[in-house]
Amino acid sequence: YMQFSSRLPIAAHILMCIVRFGEDCKITSDFLAGSVNVNPVIIRKTLGQLKKAGLVRVEAGVGGASLAKPPEEITLLDIFRAVEPKEEPLFHFHENPNPACPVGREVHGILSGYLDAAALAMENQLRAVTLQQLIDDLRQKEMTEKSSSS
Repeated sequence: YMQFSSRLPIAAHILMCIVRFGEDCKITSDFLAGSVNVNPVIIRKTLGQLKKAGLVRVEAGVGGASLAKPPEEITLLDIFRAVEPKEEPLFHFHENPNPACPVGREVHGILSGYLDAAALAMENQLRAVTLQQLIDDLRQKEMTEKSSSS
């Protein structure tokens, strides 16, 4: 199974916290670190990436973080592109297959179209989900928990 970094889930978690708690309190890196359960340094780095991508505003000092766009305009693909290195392809080819071998000579050319299609499908899936949908899912879960605990 493919292993991606945890950058996208951490960034999505941060953005969901900003929406969920932003009206009630200042969203600081320490507050976020408590929810995400990672070092505040990771939070600050991720917030910096999200800010650079135009997804959040971060006020210096205790100002806290807020969304720079409405949650329905932020997709998982936007978040992914903000926190993952741009120049890295999704799939890396192994270097220097043996050109004297008939498989080695052709493997990259044969695979690349299929792997590009898989990467495009993933991008399309991420593009189809907005931060607002994640927030709606969260609210639904919170309501379900409330009604099942009462």
